[in-house]
Amino acid sequence: MADQEQADVRLALAKLRQEHEDYDAAINAMIEVGCDALRVQRMKKKKLALKDKMTQLEDQIVPDIIA
Repeated sequence: MADQEQADVRLALAKLRQEHEDYDAAINAMIEVGCDALRVQRMKKKKLALKDKMTQLEDQIVPDIIA
């Protein structure tokens, strides 16, 4: 992977991590307020989807090493 491509992937990963943290804070606030459980569940599902995207990007940065 070229240096520029790797830098782009790292930038995208940083943005996703920030968004993941934002979802976490929003979910905690929703739970404290006593928001609808269905809304909380949907937010958690979106947060999990972000985690999956983050994992995919991390796999692009760190190649698999066959021992």
